[in-house]
Amino acid sequence: MRAAVLHEIGQDKLDVLDDVEAVGFGPGRVRIRVRATGLCHSDLSAMAGVLPQPGPFVPGHEGAGEILEVGEGVRDLKPGDRVVVCWLPACGSCPACKRGQTQLCLAGFMNAGTPNFRRPAGDVFGMAGTGTFTEEVVVDAGCAVPIPDDVPFDIAALIGCGVTTGLGAALNTADVEAGSSVAVIGCGGVGISAIQGARLKGAAEIVAVDPVPSRREAALRFGATRAVSPEELADVKQSVTAGEGFDYVFEVVGRSTTARTAYETTRRGGTLVVVGAGALDDFLQLSMFELFFDEKRILPSMYGGGDILRSYERTIALWRAGRVDLAGLITHRVPLADINEALDQMRTGTALRTCIEI
Repeated sequence: MRAAVLHEIGQDKLDVLDDVEAVGFGPGRVRIRVRATGLCHSDLSAMAGVLPQPGPFVPGHEGAGEILEVGEGVRDLKPGDRVVVCWLPACGSCPACKRGQTQLCLAGFMNAGTPNFRRPAGDVFGMAGTGTFTEEVVVDAGCAVPIPDDVPFDIAALIGCGVTTGLGAALNTADVEAGSSVAVIGCGGVGISAIQGARLKGAAEIVAVDPVPSRREAALRFGATRAVSPEELADVKQSVTAGEGFDYVFEVVGRSTTARTAYETTRRGGTLVVVGAGALDDFLQLSMFELFFDEKRILPSMYGGGDILRSYERTIALWRAGRVDLAGLITHRVPLADINEALDQMRTGTALRTCIEI
């Protein structure tokens, strides 16, 4: 079957091959025919080595498709079921799951070190234990979440990561207060979803911050009240908040420099929500005095900061009601053969979300 493979960490191009085999099918596992997958910035980060990922590997963790085959012991899925791929499934029995923090369950990471694919040249891993830039993938049954028939595969793919992460950061982690002021630093697909979440919660001012003009324009369409470049942030902080700072600031880039800017842009007693996935060796520096004196809450948000399956259901309900725009997030559609073109668009910031149609 066809799949896009990164041979070595640090390379910036994928090789679309037709000699890849999905492996690992057996008890408790399912085989999925991938129909659509989104290109997330985390894929680029894993390719570059910013996020830990063994190689060679098939990128992609935001996908949807149909069940082809179920292994022994799988009771709630059957061939033909339409599913979204969940890269962080909950085991249901660990301490995090029992507390209702399923987004912190580590069970899904246990398979990240086991190859999902094989080529004549050797084993190939899948990103985050999945790998959706491919025609078929074998995953644990918990990674396959059924979706209603009225949810298109491209929309379902977005729900699998980016939309759930961004919406959840505003709805779950921050629990944005109505009438508040919000700034979102980084307005790709996840940042735009955070903007939509802040709008749903009734924020009075939502300032989008991004260096790319097209993303700033998109942010205004999705609910931002203002959109500025990073160089303009200090001025808009002054004009919107009289220099005090925003009630909530979302960092959706994953770098210590932007996180530091976000901290300084948050008012005393306000909330900084860290959504971007950064590198292990990129450290945010804060003095012990400012931590004490400013009393700013720093809230990391992992996968939307809430129960994952409930977040999926809520997003679908909001989409059906017309309260969130998911189709508008997909600015580019390309076949798997053109994946490198899509990667270039993501790097330059010209795409919010690219749907890879498989």
